[in-house]
Amino acid sequence: MFQFDQTYEDYLLSLGRENTDQRMTDAQFVVQEIHRFWRSKRCRDMMDGDLYYRGRHAILHKQRTAIGENGELITLDNLPNSRIVDNQFRKLVDQKANYLVGQPFVIRSEDQAFVDALRPYLLTKKFARLIKAVTRDALCCGIGWLFPYYDENGALAFRRLRPYEVIPLWADEEHTRLDAAIRVYDMTEYVGLTEKIVHRVEVYDDTGIHYFTLSGGSLTPVEPFSAPYIMAGEQPYNWERIPLIAFKYNADETPLLTRCRSMQDGLNAIESQWQDQMQEDPRNTIMVLVNYDGENLGEFRRNLATYGAVKVRSDSSGGGDVRTLQIEVNAENYQTLVAQFKKAIIENCMGYDAKDDRLGGNANEMNIKSMYSDIELDANGMETEYQAAFEELIWFITCHISNTGGGDFENEPYELIFNRDILISESSAIADCRNSMGVISNETIVANHPWVDDVQGELDRLAAEKEANLDLYGSFGQNVPPDDDDEPPDDKNE
Repeated sequence: MFQFDQTYEDYLLSLGRENTDQRMTDAQFVVQEIHRFWRSKRCRDMMDGDLYYRGRHAILHKQRTAIGENGELITLDNLPNSRIVDNQFRKLVDQKANYLVGQPFVIRSEDQAFVDALRPYLLTKKFARLIKAVTRDALCCGIGWLFPYYDENGALAFRRLRPYEVIPLWADEEHTRLDAAIRVYDMTEYVGLTEKIVHRVEVYDDTGIHYFTLSGGSLTPVEPFSAPYIMAGEQPYNWERIPLIAFKYNADETPLLTRCRSMQDGLNAIESQWQDQMQEDPRNTIMVLVNYDGENLGEFRRNLATYGAVKVRSDSSGGGDVRTLQIEVNAENYQTLVAQFKKAIIENCMGYDAKDDRLGGNANEMNIKSMYSDIELDANGMETEYQAAFEELIWFITCHISNTGGGDFENEPYELIFNRDILISESSAIADCRNSMGVISNETIVANHPWVDDVQGELDRLAAEKEANLDLYGSFGQNVPPDDDDEPPDDKNE
C-alpha cells in the first residue's frame, strides 16, 4: 500500500507521473473501493440499521394517496397523514446489548498480576460504556469497530469508529485478519466564512495512517500525510497488526434489522393508519345530500367545517335533506394486529417480552429460562465472535504493557466470562450456591452468587474476614495438653 518512508513531496510528485503500464495505482484503488462500498447493499443496510435505531423509519415518508381520474395514484394533501414510529427495533437492540455486556465481565487467570495489569484498560466504567456503544453498532450494522491508539498524553486509549465509515480489506475469506482498512467520513471545514463539507479519508496499513481528502473522484494528500501508530519521543513505531478490532454480531456480519424490518414497518403502518382513522372521524360518516344548495362537495365540506351547518333547498320533487351512512371502525382488529406485529418482531429478532405471562404469579426458574431461551441462544453466537475480538484487543494491551515495562503477559492463559443480565430467582440461586459448597470451588460459587459483581474482590474480603477471625481467637484450642483420662494406663500402677 502506501510507503511510510515516502515524503509528502514525493507522493505529490508521484501523483503526476504517467502510469505507463496502465496498472491501477494505490490512490485509484482506494477511490474505487470507497465508491463500491457506497453503492453496496451492505452499506445501505448499515445506514438503515443506524437510522432505524435513531427513530428515522420509512413511515416518516408516508403519503396519503387515492386513484385519480386516469387510474393513477395521486397524493392527497388534505387528509390526515399520521407518521407514528413505534420503535421496537431500538428496544431489542438495547435489550440485547444490555443482556450481553450490561453487567461487568470477569477475567480469570492463575496469574493475578496479569488480571491486575488488564484492570485499568478493560475493567473500568469508561470501557463498559464504550463496549456497550460498540455492541449497539454491531447489532445495528452487523459489525462494530474499536481503534486502539495513543492519546496526547502517551497513554493507551480506545476509540469507537462508526461501522459505515470503515471499509475493511480482509486478508482471508473468513474475515479474521486485516491487510489494510479505509476510513471515510464527512468533516466540516471553513473556506473564509463559507461552511463546506469535505470527505476525509484515512488509510490504515502496516506502515501507519495516511490522510487524504476525496474530491472529484481523486485523492488529495493532507498534512501530515502519514503518521505512525506509536511515537516514543521522536522515534516512530508501528503495530505488527492493523489496529482495528472487529466486534461482529454474527459470522456473516448481518445487521439485526434484516430480520424484522418488514414487521417494524408493518407495525408503524398499522398504528399510523389507526391514528388517521381517529383523526378523520367526520369522514367515517358518508353523507347523502338531497337538493344540496351548493356548487360542489368541497364547498359542502368547507361550510360544514366552518359553520357546523349547510343549506339545503327544496324543489318540485320534494324537500332537501342530509342523511348519513356510518362506517364503524373496529378497534379490536387494530389491537390484534399491533399485538401480532410486536410478538413477531420479538420472535424473529430472538428477544424476550418483559411483560410475558410466564413472569406472573409463579415465576419459577424454569419459566424464566424458557422466556430467555431465544435471546440466550442469540447471545451465545454473539459471545463466540466477541471472545475472538477480545483476544485481539488483549493482544494489543499486553504488547503495550510489555513495551512499557509492565511485564510479559503475551502468552498468559485467561478466561473471559460475560455475566448475562438475566432475571433470576435469587432465593433459588443462593440455595444452589449453598448446596454446591464442598462440591465445586469457592471461586465458582462466589462467581455465580447473585449478589456478587466483583468476584476477586469478594474472595479477597472473605480471606480477610477469615484471617481476622483467626486473630480474634488467637491460639485458642491449639497446643492444649491432653486430659489425664486420655493418658494411657501406667503399667507400674496396675
